[in-house]
Amino acid sequence: MKRSDTNAVEVRGLVKHYGATKALDGVDLDVREGTVLGVLGPNGAGKTTLVRCLSTLIVPDAGTATVAGYDVVRQPRQLRRTIGLTGQYASVDEKLSGWENLYMIGRLLDLSRKDARHRADEMLERFSLTEAAKRPVMTYSGGMRRRLDLAASMIGRPAVLYLDEPTTGLDPRTRNEVWDEVQRMVAEGVTVLLTTQYMEEAEQLAHELTVIDRGRVIAGGKVDELKAKVGGRTLQVRPVDPGRLPAMAQALADSGLAGIAGATAVPDEGMLYVPILSDEQLTAVVGLLGARGFGIAHIGTHLPSLDEVFLAITGEKTAQPATETIPEEVAA
Repeated sequence: MKRSDTNAVEVRGLVKHYGATKALDGVDLDVREGTVLGVLGPNGAGKTTLVRCLSTLIVPDAGTATVAGYDVVRQPRQLRRTIGLTGQYASVDEKLSGWENLYMIGRLLDLSRKDARHRADEMLERFSLTEAAKRPVMTYSGGMRRRLDLAASMIGRPAVLYLDEPTTGLDPRTRNEVWDEVQRMVAEGVTVLLTTQYMEEAEQLAHELTVIDRGRVIAGGKVDELKAKVGGRTLQVRPVDPGRLPAMAQALADSGLAGIAGATAVPDEGMLYVPILSDEQLTAVVGLLGARGFGIAHIGTHLPSLDEVFLAITGEKTAQPATETIPEEVAA
């Protein structure tokens, strides 16, 4: 599906205080229709507070936010009919069956009995839960509960879906199933705001990223753009004759090409690493090595990982998802 240039979510100067704590301190962000915006940040950065403001669960202290054309403060009732939310922990009734949970939510969204039954059946099949449809949710595994929670958020066919660390605690197989479903939703036109601390998840799903720390947006852009800002590319060159690595590094150091003095030979790997500032410089390096008669067995480029980008931007270690039940804004 062709992506729109229209923003489904627009946030300007959003502020939320809890006493002296600034959970959100003037946040600006946009999410284009039919795309996934990944929101990254360490624990307590303000990610969950942002989601709660945008889903009308809490009222911001200042700033404006519109979602699907509705103001989150002035038009909360209309907005709630256009959004879906999957929080960090499954919010389903354990005493009801999976089908009963979905049917109940459909009726709460004013679907007719017939439409609510049809939609519950459809979502159970879509999330591979049909065989467990009549079982109490208390008998479900963690992965099944997470899929049911995601199905519940889709019952009303939302235009905008908030996923607040949706795969926390899931095994790799179930996580991949959730990723597949999110990608299918986006292909159908749903807009997704995803908060996560899994760098692989952000890289797999997000079209653009916003990094929040201490309630402020500190970086944003496409994944490759953020990688380029942080560390640029590294050219990896493996000569046919590993013994010529020192000579190759010296040739580049003596070449006078901008930035090439930082070329590093790693004999144990048989590889030369060269910082690259531009496509023109890459071409010049390869041309120089060829002109000097160095046989090349392998050549490639490497961008910093998203983990490295996260560390460089926030200055903190990549955290594992929190297991406490303390709300993020309280722990900030």
